[in-house]
Amino acid sequence: MAEVASPARRYSRKDSVLATPGKEGQLVDFGAWAGNSIAVFTSGGDSQGMNAAVRAVVRMGFYLGCKVYLVKEGYQGMVDGTENIVEATWSSVSGILQLGGTVIGSARCKEFRERQGRLKAAENLLKFNITNLVVIGGDGSLTGADLFRQEWSSLLQELVQNGTVTQEQAIQCQHLNIVGMVGSIDNDFCGTDMTIGTDSALHRIIECVDAISTTASSHQRAFVLEVMGRHCGYLALVAALASEADWVFIPEWPPEGDWRTTLCNKLATERNLGQRLNIVLVAEGAMDREGNAISADDVKNVLVERLHYDTRVTVLGHVQRGGSPSAFDRVLGSRMGAEAVLALMDAGPDTPACVVSLEGNQTVRVPLMECVARTKAVQAAMDERNFEEAVRLRGKSFQNNLNTYRLLSKLRPPSSLCTQQTHRNLAVMNVGAPACGMNAAVRSFVRLGLTQGFRILAIEESFDGLVAGRAFHSAYELGQNRAQYPAFCIPICVIPCTISNNVPGTDFSLGADTALNEISDICDRIKQSATGTKRRVFVVETMGGFCGYLATLSALAAGADAAYIYEEKTTISDLRDDVYHLKDKILNAGVQRGLVLRNENANPNYTTSFIHQLFAEEGKGVFSVRMNVLGHMQQGGVPSPFDRNYGTKMSAKCVDWFKEHINKNTTQSGRVEARRPDSVVLLGMQKRFLYFSPIEELAINVDFNKRLPLEQWWLKLRPLLRILAKHKVGAYQAEAELADLDEMTTSDNY
Repeated sequence: MAEVASPARRYSRKDSVLATPGKEGQLVDFGAWAGNSIAVFTSGGDSQGMNAAVRAVVRMGFYLGCKVYLVKEGYQGMVDGTENIVEATWSSVSGILQLGGTVIGSARCKEFRERQGRLKAAENLLKFNITNLVVIGGDGSLTGADLFRQEWSSLLQELVQNGTVTQEQAIQCQHLNIVGMVGSIDNDFCGTDMTIGTDSALHRIIECVDAISTTASSHQRAFVLEVMGRHCGYLALVAALASEADWVFIPEWPPEGDWRTTLCNKLATERNLGQRLNIVLVAEGAMDREGNAISADDVKNVLVERLHYDTRVTVLGHVQRGGSPSAFDRVLGSRMGAEAVLALMDAGPDTPACVVSLEGNQTVRVPLMECVARTKAVQAAMDERNFEEAVRLRGKSFQNNLNTYRLLSKLRPPSSLCTQQTHRNLAVMNVGAPACGMNAAVRSFVRLGLTQGFRILAIEESFDGLVAGRAFHSAYELGQNRAQYPAFCIPICVIPCTISNNVPGTDFSLGADTALNEISDICDRIKQSATGTKRRVFVVETMGGFCGYLATLSALAAGADAAYIYEEKTTISDLRDDVYHLKDKILNAGVQRGLVLRNENANPNYTTSFIHQLFAEEGKGVFSVRMNVLGHMQQGGVPSPFDRNYGTKMSAKCVDWFKEHINKNTTQSGRVEARRPDSVVLLGMQKRFLYFSPIEELAINVDFNKRLPLEQWWLKLRPLLRILAKHKVGAYQAEAELADLDEMTTSDNY
């Protein structure tokens, strides 16, 4: 009898789920899908960012000329019908971006699991001629939607036979198209790098850990925190990395051997080294190698009985699902929602259901059921106690997080590395303006460098010669002057760290995510200040130098009506049109507040003050205007989980790179002689991978005068911002003329 392959073996290849690029930034005409009907609903557990996705589906649907319906209370509302399926309006999704949960409700439905329940759901959808569904939920909700799609033809036949639906209507609605988005804080769905809500849940966890750390230190206590995630340890693992937790229990990587003794020895050693507190994170699905559950109380009892520590247990529970969505989840939900509608446009009778996913910084479409099968394969691997396979199936990012945590958890380097032969000095310094995430990067670099046997030197106050604060430019100069100064013939690596996100060779720089969250929170408060005040527009100035990243992404996250940036030319006609657009929305669409963002260097003549005065004058009698210059508060605040984790992982890569290049460039005399261009690099994330790019090659794509890369991936998001603000841009592409950087660099005005 032939052996039946287990799901874990069947879906063992990382590339088994094939992604199709999305249409983000491509040409799509206004009203291109007129006459079609779309329904959107949320199902299963709620997550922050679902409202952003619902809003984007509705507004992109309107842009394409569709009727859009909201199905309230998930599958239960679809089965019940009546008042649970309502036609959406523009104002019905206004003011929901900053809200957690889902405003259209979610419920688990036993009826839909039976064919009779799905028959009722089909009947209710046909009352509105709905044949296009956007599903926002977990793997169970998405699997149910695919089954519904497969049964659609037979359900129609049954409805025709019992006289509920006419033959003509059945022919008209003979195909059901399904597109899914994964809304789950667990990040347990294979096929996407991040699910909607995960980043916000990490924010809640880190907020709690930061708060607990102060009281734990005061009383020299140990805290054991239980983190959600079902059978996925992503939340616990990344939170442990971001919070410097002493130990983490996750289902994919159970502790080996006598974990109780190992845990106690580690915590006791840390106390002996002067640490006043201990933090242990336990994923709710944690277990040992034999499959026995490990609970927070189990860990507490071990610490109390063996170490006699004053230990407390905190179960974070549904706090992790609550609160306002992070900037990342707002932007992610908006991008996925818009792409879901575009995917429905492309769907046909033979098109399998797909899920809109995130691959690096790209929105892609992946086959729904392949992703579901791969997700189930992870659980199958854990059931078989094949934990190495489970970790591998989680993907490269999960593996990197786990490996980095394991390295950082070491208290001292292996004795084999601490020899005179392997002893080398590495130096670390911070250059330029502060940005959140720097400390995480330094901590990781120091500790991982020590585990590799290096001696780490800290250069305080940077170099006098680098006081201008341009790390990329400074590294470039060092590399160019090696012939004159042999001391510069050493490996040099730059980790991009600036809130402006204006460094070439990377899609994201450290600090930018924290700055986006700060700006989004401030914009929420600014808009809230107008509660009770009719018809007010706010003009907000953001930082970023000449880079419009902060203005554009925070405008998407805050639901702004426009964002003016240096990279796109702004004319007085553009400003005038935006004023008229705001007046029309306020007078005819029931909108009470408006928000306009401007990058600090968008235009030397159309300043924030000028725009404020222009809007105030032209909007007189319709709305009032207030101006806010955010300033340096954008640099401050507590680093976001993304920036903490990003900095930690980049430094880990950096240490490995130094080790490789020191070995590669060591002469017979033992001196390091690094002269090749690839020994002066910048480490950056490009799409979904970290790359070391020679700075000499990157320099040709930089405007050094404006400190601006010539190519920036986020510019393709500009038209989405306009569409979601009800601008009829004519096509899903940048409607404004891109600035000629060469022309603007040589202009006397800049």
